[in-house]
Amino acid sequence: MNKPFSIYLDLVRFSAAVLVYIYHSNQRFLSTELLPASHFGHSSVIVFFVLSGFIISYITDTKENDWRVFMASRFSRVFSVVVPAILVTLCADTIGRQLYPAIYSGYPFDQFGLRLLASSLLMNETWLISVTFFSNVPYWSIGYEWWYYIAFACLHFLRGGSAWFAFVAIFVLLGPKLALLAPIWWLGVLLHRWRSLAQLPAPAALLGLLSSIAGIVVFHWLDVEAACSAWLSEQLGAELHRNLTFSKFFLSDYLLGPLVFLNFACMRVLAVHAGGFFQAIERPTRFLAQYTFTLYLLHQPLFLFWGAVLRGNPDAPAYWLSVTLLTFATVGLVGHFTENKRGLLRDWALALLRRGQATQRHYT
Repeated sequence: MNKPFSIYLDLVRFSAAVLVYIYHSNQRFLSTELLPASHFGHSSVIVFFVLSGFIISYITDTKENDWRVFMASRFSRVFSVVVPAILVTLCADTIGRQLYPAIYSGYPFDQFGLRLLASSLLMNETWLISVTFFSNVPYWSIGYEWWYYIAFACLHFLRGGSAWFAFVAIFVLLGPKLALLAPIWWLGVLLHRWRSLAQLPAPAALLGLLSSIAGIVVFHWLDVEAACSAWLSEQLGAELHRNLTFSKFFLSDYLLGPLVFLNFACMRVLAVHAGGFFQAIERPTRFLAQYTFTLYLLHQPLFLFWGAVLRGNPDAPAYWLSVTLLTFATVGLVGHFTENKRGLLRDWALALLRRGQATQRHYT
């Protein structure tokens, strides 16, 4: 990890979150016209998965090489945003439905106990069951990532057969949907562990970067995601295909993931040659990136809520822009008191884990 590449990853992370926002906010009650760049929602999540695997492998190799530190850091990273996301979604949906019920017609608002329990345990997508967290559709992916963290920790921190037993048990418990997208996440781990990739000659890296960009463009231009999904639906049957929910695109994800992998591998080499540019954008990029997780997990209930509050004219772009500005402002406010304060939660969790281990040693 070199500094320019770190800045590049933060830039990609925030850009991907914005693309997910555009994808979900591309709704006719907000804008009668299709929004530009509104078809990259799922692709952006695949970018997140590769990036996440790389970062987790990197931090365990450098500063989180103790299981207690790792678990406390991951817990604080996830639940500093998950808990506010649960609360905000409940409040926003409850109020928004009273103000403008029509825009919530496609979202569930029942079985509160089941939805709260599944979301709190990050088990919304277990086996062939999908428990949508009210209007917060993007919430699904954090359940994938959290269990990928745990599976990685099993292999990294446990020893012998118990490591593989625990690893396999996680996917047996959670089912095929998480297993289908796991290779995408592990591509990021491979990117970090495959050290010889960092020694690519600059000309080869440039060729690889251009190839990855061209491949990603062609992938979306040909709508490979839709074509692969349609073919898979014919093979599996419409019902089973539908029950795979967000994993039903895994065939096209297996094509897109390596292109993202190639992009990151080549940019790690080339970013150092553009150090001046990345240094110039470092401050705004770091600032925006620190709100990425909050933006991702809160944007859908928030833009629905603000859309319900404003009740504007979808024929005018001012409505979408106003809702977007209010959504981003709310994300900034919430993120300032949650995601940016996760260090306090991490310290508490780490102290609890160490105290528990000390108690266990005392009694043994």
